[in-house]
Amino acid sequence: MYNSPLPVKFINVSKEFVSHESRHQVLQGIDLEIQSGEVFGIVGPSGAGKSTLIRLINALELPTGGRVEIHGSAIGRGRELGAMRQKIGMIFQQFGLLSSKTARQNVLYALELAKAGTPQTRRAKVDDLLERVGLSAHADKYPAQLSGGQKQRVGIARALANDPGILLCDEATSALDPEATAEILKLIDELNAALGLTVILVTHEMDVVRRACDRVAILEQGRLMEVGTVEQVLFSPQSEAARALGLHLLPRPADDGSGRARLRLTYFSDTVASDVLSAATQGLDVSLAILAGQVAALKAKPYADLIVALDGPDAAASVSRLRSRGVRVTEVVS
Repeated sequence: MYNSPLPVKFINVSKEFVSHESRHQVLQGIDLEIQSGEVFGIVGPSGAGKSTLIRLINALELPTGGRVEIHGSAIGRGRELGAMRQKIGMIFQQFGLLSSKTARQNVLYALELAKAGTPQTRRAKVDDLLERVGLSAHADKYPAQLSGGQKQRVGIARALANDPGILLCDEATSALDPEATAEILKLIDELNAALGLTVILVTHEMDVVRRACDRVAILEQGRLMEVGTVEQVLFSPQSEAARALGLHLLPRPADDGSGRARLRLTYFSDTVASDVLSAATQGLDVSLAILAGQVAALKAKPYADLIVALDGPDAAASVSRLRSRGVRVTEVVS
């Protein structure tokens, strides 16, 4: 039985690393609340403080200032800390598997450390976990015999061994190829839906956030720059940091020098499969040319994001039709 999904709250959190020669401020004044049961992304460039932030959640690092709360309680010490850590699973970029143990033995080891159940119930649970992550046929293989995606599946099964309420993913797809990345993100989504886990996913790739997360926080140089839904942060960024991270995901055609007005059209869900563009021009003295664009998805929510040139006496009427169909229309500024 899995623990209930748990909310996480950072209250004016700072973190400083001190050596004999220097002091390095990694996090500054972080105020952030992650809701129970959501997939929450933490994104930013290398050195932004992302990994340090999630290591504060299971007390692998301790804050220099402020506090971190889980389900309304500050992280404790001693036995209390050990009990709290059993509610938190963690998967890593480089998998962290024991090379001398099979997939089954790697997952079993987590249960043995926690002294959970009997040898018989442990073995049964490991088999269930490996089946859940799609690795039953590879249970007796060693890490060297597994692909990167399969190793990460073992890591996920191990992280689930003690029925956590929170799953921490520290650059969990960075070492994987695109196909394996897609499979792991799909598995995380399935686990979140089936088990109600609170998933906190650290990445430097906005594309991973787009495909996997409900909300996202943008970190830059240890400061929290922006928090919002993925849709808000990607399509209506309020900070330069968010704008820069999302830039490569959005269509950006070069100015052709024609002087034509260029518009950005963004629309979602059922509208993507509709006749919205033809309906916007039908019967009007107007031409619409698509200069660049993409059709993709925010998690499971399809969207279209297009750059168009709209010309003709009835251009304003065409824009009104688009907006009446729920299309977001903004002017492209070079």
